[in-house]
Amino acid sequence: MTENNKTYHVEGMTCANCAAKFERNVTGLPSVTSATVNFGASKIYVEGTPTIEELEAAGAFENIAVYDDQSHQQTQQQETSENLTMFEMVKQFFINNQTLWFSTLLIVFGYLSQWMHPVDTRLSLLLFVTAIAMSGWSLIKEGLRNLIHFDFDMRALMTIAVTGGVLIGEWGEVVVVVILFALSEALERFSMDKVRESMASLMKIAPDTATILRQEQLIDVPVEDVNVGDLLYVKAGQKIALDGIVRSGQATVNQATITGESIPVEKTNGDEVFAGTLNQDGHLEIEVTKGSDETTIAKVIALVEEAQIKKAPAQAFIERFARYYTPLIMLIALGVAIIPPLVTGENWSDWLYQGLSVLVVGCPCALIISTPVSIVSGISTAAKNGVLIKGGIHLEQLSKIKTMAFDKTGTLTKGSPNVVDVVQLTDGYAYEDVMARVAALEQTTQHPLARAIVAYVEDAGITMNQTVKQVQTLTGQGIRGVFKRHTMTIGQPQLFETELATDVHEQIEMQQQLGRTVVLVKQDDMLCMLIALQDQVRPQSKKVISQLSKLGVTKRVMLTGDHVFTAKTIGDEVGITDVYANLMPEDKLRYIEQLAEIQPVAMVGDGVNDAPALARANVGIAMGGASADTALETADVALLSNDMSKLPYAVRLSRLTMRTIKWNVGIALGLKILALLLVIPGWLTLWIAIMSDMGATLLVTLNAMRLLYVKDVTSH
Repeated sequence: MTENNKTYHVEGMTCANCAAKFERNVTGLPSVTSATVNFGASKIYVEGTPTIEELEAAGAFENIAVYDDQSHQQTQQQETSENLTMFEMVKQFFINNQTLWFSTLLIVFGYLSQWMHPVDTRLSLLLFVTAIAMSGWSLIKEGLRNLIHFDFDMRALMTIAVTGGVLIGEWGEVVVVVILFALSEALERFSMDKVRESMASLMKIAPDTATILRQEQLIDVPVEDVNVGDLLYVKAGQKIALDGIVRSGQATVNQATITGESIPVEKTNGDEVFAGTLNQDGHLEIEVTKGSDETTIAKVIALVEEAQIKKAPAQAFIERFARYYTPLIMLIALGVAIIPPLVTGENWSDWLYQGLSVLVVGCPCALIISTPVSIVSGISTAAKNGVLIKGGIHLEQLSKIKTMAFDKTGTLTKGSPNVVDVVQLTDGYAYEDVMARVAALEQTTQHPLARAIVAYVEDAGITMNQTVKQVQTLTGQGIRGVFKRHTMTIGQPQLFETELATDVHEQIEMQQQLGRTVVLVKQDDMLCMLIALQDQVRPQSKKVISQLSKLGVTKRVMLTGDHVFTAKTIGDEVGITDVYANLMPEDKLRYIEQLAEIQPVAMVGDGVNDAPALARANVGIAMGGASADTALETADVALLSNDMSKLPYAVRLSRLTMRTIKWNVGIALGLKILALLLVIPGWLTLWIAIMSDMGATLLVTLNAMRLLYVKDVTSH
């Protein structure tokens, strides 16, 4: 982020409409080049050099307060409350809205006074006016300002309705409208605060301090002061403060906060650990590999916040629709107020009252809030369960997926094959010398097969004292290198297609039919050795593929560079419908393009080797995002655990989110349409109007907040 790009925390944005207005106001400042409001995270990203005073002036219509994000984050980490019970949540809501409850009490006394003294209404009128002043002053003030600037938002609609109601003497109903509108806004604000708290709880996962060794003493220091390379000491029962590598000790670590895995993982020397995970037993000494702002959880938090800005097509459509919807409601209300009296000569007062009621019904609060609350709830819930979804657009795309393509090695399989057979294809060479050269050459690459061969040679006790030069990678097929007296070529059978004798073909085919991967070794001009390796299918793969099938993912495709026999064996074992083998990276890309022409396709891979295919797919899903920065950066969706068990959950959550949005839009529009139909017989009242608006807002927010509690039941 450059010096002129800065993030600020914002307090006081009560609705999505207010957030959009604040964004427009800030963008219009002379000192600002561009601004983007993140309503879900209560932040604004500003390019330019405005002062905090300028930003707060731009949000004066809502009494918005602006803070430096870094300092506010530290305060927030200290102040964020634990998960509250339902009783505590209700209690908190009542405490935060004392003025609203006092105004409600005034209304009750006002109606009692009206009932007891029907002739002398001065006391009831005073009580009603006081209640309006207490709970509706900011609404009316902002509404009048918007009307002067021809900004016809929901506050402008409500102000016209309240003013009109007062003019025709409906004080009792007007005050109820004001109070219920204030209550509706309070509920909307409360629900968004709960969603934000859910996301902010991610920030509390990692400890604020770490125990490190400095000047031969163990001291506790803030995580910001820990350097890469420092030794971190973590006792049993403590959380790990920073990402690192275990250098000493052994312990069981619960990684559920990061990867969503419910089963703790054994950690010992050389294993990677993550900030925010819990050391359940034992003692660990950890070499810090990432600073506090570079840890996996820090990146996840940042990416979750960024994800909220990327609107789903459904959300963008609703916002566009709302811009035309509000003026349309005003025209309808005007028509209801003047056309019947002009045409039929009916009472002007009655139809003016009906027109004002239409304005209240048309308030777009519920419609505007219906999508962002659902999207933010879905994204933050997914992150808490080990699935990082990088935007509403990807959440919506994932819900539509019917075709899913998988890489084989490291995705469906463990990606850690073992050498299971070595066949000498010819005589006349020293076995150990050739294996030493093979291992020395394979040490120059990080391919899983290469690592397996090196491990096999080391376990056999063969000394690798060979020096290799002129190493040449044969993309997707093998590797070549020059030693003192020999040139070694190691690769897949197709690399040597023209040199294979019939008996060698038979040997290769026999190994591949057993589901093994074959690597051939050529020394100078002689094919001398066949190495057979076998990768183990992940225990979860078959179950995950079966769950995806039940979720309606009808086409499950494997894209692999391995031989067709090996690929087919594994594909049949786990439930793949289509197998495409012997593929180079560009071939995988071509197949993804072909599949995407038929219907939306997701690609599941490791985020590195499959980058082109992941990028081209409608949804790129990377596995093992907790340990691969590339996966977090390149994929649309990252499964933070190193297996696919969270994939069905991600699909299910995406569909539930989109279904919730559709229900919310239906509720918001349906209740309004039902209320508007009451205009025909002349039954619509301000009471019914505001109840339909508040009811819609309450229902859509509660419906969206259900997404905060969607658990992963598929992996249990």
